Amino acid sequence: MEILLVPHPILRQKAKKLNSVTAEDIKTANLMMKSMIKAPGVGLAANQVGILKQIVTINFEDKENNKKSNYILFNPKIIKYSQETVVMEEGCLSLPEQYADVERPKDIVLEYIDENNKTIKKQIDGYEARILQHEIDHLSGKLFVDYLSSLKRNMLIKKVKKIQNIKK
Repeated sequence: MEILLVPHPILRQKAKKLNSVTAEDIKTANLMMKSMIKAPGVGLAANQVGILKQIVTINFEDKENNKKSNYILFNPKIIKYSQETVVMEEGCLSLPEQYADVERPKDIVLEYIDENNKTIKKQIDGYEARILQHEIDHLSGKLFVDYLSSLKRNMLIKKVKKIQNIKK
């Protein structure tokens, strides 16, 4: 699976909600997981590989809190955000080598469907909450650079275009 780079138009489109999780969706998610790990990345939304379905893969290690996680989410949605926010540096596989500080809620309550079509609801904080907010934004066609000033956003996008031209 090829990871799309900005300014690819699919990155700005909304992913469609799944009626139920099919074997095909699980196969797609597993391929996404392989692509994400190979990249290497900590999260990947289906939009980033040109698929407009609400599928997200997560694979991260938070050494600070001794937490490791690897899972797939279908139709993920954040149902509650904490008032407290945290500023952290973010990057994105669709904007290679570009990083910027982004402010996001510290904790979230997440609801999603797993590969067994079970609804999961859980509270998540820290690094994992940040990754999930970033990936769920992708499903709405939103990128982390949208939280930046237009000047900074345009600068980062131009750098990605330059990298693409060099690789051609």
